Amino acid sequence: QVQLVESGGGLVQPGGSLRLSCVVSGIDFGHYDMSWYRQGPEKERELVAFITTGGETIYVDSVKGRFSIFRHHAKKTVYLQMDRLRQQDTAVYYCKANHATSRRVEFWGQGTQVTVSS
Repeated sequence: QVQLVESGGGLVQPGGSLRLSCVVSGIDFGHYDMSWYRQGPEKERELVAFITTGGETIYVDSVKGRFSIFRHHAKKTVYLQMDRLRQQDTAVYYCKANHATSRRVEFWGQGTQVTVSS
């Protein structure tokens, strides 16, 4: 059974930091590109950050310089370090796994809520 389990969300003040984690099981983690998406209130789901099996990264412009995605292969975990958070970052954050060669093979986590508010 494939599972992607996110954690680390919560309530934080503007300017604060959070680290999200996504633990993966049931698939060969090393063969999957990983990404974080988010869906804010009344917004469409959007890609936030992406990391390949080899560690190459891509970020949406709005988070460049503030967020960092990285992965730990032995722990089968992908992280999203979020610094200098803004109210606009409030959303449910989802972890996604895409097979590096068979792109149609993908799995999603259940999401974790991040709320940035004073």
